[in-house]
Amino acid sequence: MTQLLCVAEDPADAANLEDLLDRLGYAARFFADAESALGPIRHGAGDIALVVCRRPSHLGLALLSRLDPTIPHIPIVLLSGDATVEHAVLSMRSGAADYLPMPVRADALALALEHARTDAALRDDRRAIAREQGAAAEGRLVGASRQMQELRRLIAMVAPTNASVLIEGESGTGKELVARSVHAQSQRADAPFVTINCAAMPEGLIESTLFGHEKGAFTGATQRQVGAFERADGGTLFLDEISEMRLDLQAKLLRVIQESDFERVGGRQTVRVDVRLVASTNRNLHAEVNAGRFRADLYYRLHVVPVRTPPLRERPEDVPDLLVHALQVAARSLGIPAPPLPEDTVEELMAYEWPGNVRELVNATHRAVILSGGEPLAVSHFLVPGIHGGHAQPRLSAGATPAPVGQGVIAADLPTNLAELEAIAIQRALEQTGGVRAKAAKLLGISERTLRNRLNLPLTA
Repeated sequence: MTQLLCVAEDPADAANLEDLLDRLGYAARFFADAESALGPIRHGAGDIALVVCRRPSHLGLALLSRLDPTIPHIPIVLLSGDATVEHAVLSMRSGAADYLPMPVRADALALALEHARTDAALRDDRRAIAREQGAAAEGRLVGASRQMQELRRLIAMVAPTNASVLIEGESGTGKELVARSVHAQSQRADAPFVTINCAAMPEGLIESTLFGHEKGAFTGATQRQVGAFERADGGTLFLDEISEMRLDLQAKLLRVIQESDFERVGGRQTVRVDVRLVASTNRNLHAEVNAGRFRADLYYRLHVVPVRTPPLRERPEDVPDLLVHALQVAARSLGIPAPPLPEDTVEELMAYEWPGNVRELVNATHRAVILSGGEPLAVSHFLVPGIHGGHAQPRLSAGATPAPVGQGVIAADLPTNLAELEAIAIQRALEQTGGVRAKAAKLLGISERTLRNRLNLPLTA
């Protein structure tokens, strides 16, 4: 049975509407104001919303203005006690599914609800697509090791709840991917997922970034700006590297978590939000608490469900799957066929400790695809002895001998930035072929069209 959410401030309107809906065979849940109905409408607690507006610019438009038009929500039908053409047009432009004058006729209301039910079906289709996309996102947590199986199991358990999640792990272990997977498998999957990197934000801007600011709040604040909490309303806010947040902001964050409201910088108006918080850190937060650098009360509020992302050295059996996945992604992004990946290369790469974890493996694979020229991938295409990732010489398996410079290894004076390496590879190919693009493309293992596109880079050849 179709479930209706009805907003009517006047008890007489609510009674009349309830009687009419009962005769039409609809079950209804009534709210006396827009504020109490806002959350259920956002989260799809019903199939259709009916809103009674006694004044043209009053309840209906106020409610519609609080909903993000880019995010699917249940269809809203407005019933106006003072209907005008202007109000009808404005309501429909603001996102109303239909608009009916009061007193409403039973046949007109039945037709409007049937149309809105079609919209509700489309909404369900969108949510199904979002769930499929969420499953795909979860699938990018590559690896079949015991640690990864346990990580997936924990995500599946915590995702459907609204509990705060703290993701702990070394840099490059995929903490943001875990956060996205939690969001994608939650009831908020079709709502915003907003990411803030606390370590990357200048100290003077992070408060405004989180909570927004009013016009004139500080020099350069020429207009009101909504912050991350408002943009994530109804969805998930991911605070990456939360250990880098100042103590005074930690106190404000704790209050928002507890009260679900805040004031913008320079403002006095209280803003209420419904946000699920997921945070991450590459530090031992308990040690940070003991050192006085992180608030204990905030730590225990975030530590409701701790999730640890295992470093790659603890799950070397996942390296082959990660290499294949990264190889496919790199080849697709470069527009070239994936070069062969010999088993002996995989075995030697499994012996490497990958201090930069999955992020290092992905970047190394991207570089290897560029440098291989389509030839079978060798360890020397992935790892640069003495300088790779800024770490000491990689610990390769016994008997593995790094190739000398000039035979596939990057010289120490070359950049590790992938875009720059690609540009250098193209420039060298052009030099070796006397500037003949067709031959250079063949040497690089890419099409001539791809090479022409790549030549938009700042090359000197």
